[in-house]
Amino acid sequence: MLLTGSMGVGARELAADIDEMVEVEVATVGLAGFGGPPVVLLREPGAREVIPIFIGINEAGAILRGLSGERSPRPMTHDLLGSVFGEFEATLERVFVDAIIDHTFFGMLELRLQGREETLLIDSRPSDAIALAIHAGASIHVAPQVLEAARNIQYEGLDDQVVVALGITVAPVTDDLREALGLPDRPGVLVSDVHGPAAEAGLEPGALVLEVNGEVPDTPLRYLELVRDTAVDEDARLRYWQDGEENEMEVTTDVPPRQPVPRPRQDVPGIRT
Repeated sequence: MLLTGSMGVGARELAADIDEMVEVEVATVGLAGFGGPPVVLLREPGAREVIPIFIGINEAGAILRGLSGERSPRPMTHDLLGSVFGEFEATLERVFVDAIIDHTFFGMLELRLQGREETLLIDSRPSDAIALAIHAGASIHVAPQVLEAARNIQYEGLDDQVVVALGITVAPVTDDLREALGLPDRPGVLVSDVHGPAAEAGLEPGALVLEVNGEVPDTPLRYLELVRDTAVDEDARLRYWQDGEENEMEVTTDVPPRQPVPRPRQDVPGIRT
């Protein structure tokens, strides 16, 4: 990784103006084309678009674990780097996907160091940056030229995938889950986690999303597509089953702030973890 800003000489500079970049929400992971390499799918609010960006297999796994709120008992690579930041009193504030050159995406990490006014920029692969951002709760920003170029990438979803949109994490609902949670035998997707405005409005994990803007989301990817198709400058309208009754709410399509994914503590007698 290369350091930029006041530290590091000759390092890569951001290729786009930060003020022109668009904040996006990480939705899920898919595949480019039919059985191609992994891509992370980014929801661009207000543009009715989902943007795919190429990532590695390991990063795809890290992103999916982060979206599912999962962490291994022992730190994986992205958990480890996040712990290193913490030990040095550095906070990952934002990540940028700022350029695409010869079909290769470029990214940056923005760190804030304790006792230093100026933030530090670190050159990074976008796949690593996005995985770190999910686990650290940092925001993700993409340059307009990258968004435009990535729109042409074809993608397909994964079976039984977890999807996040509007701060709501949804997954397929099984018969066993329906019975355990007392859910009706109706098509929809299960809420496994929620944060931001939807949580503040009362939506809880265990709810069943029945409609988005009047249409039924029968799969997680369909849920993402319906959120994506929300009219510009309008809130998404959700109908859902919770606590034995149907409810409705309207949720802004803006990107809600993420919370860091906590790493479970595993105490072993005589060993510090």
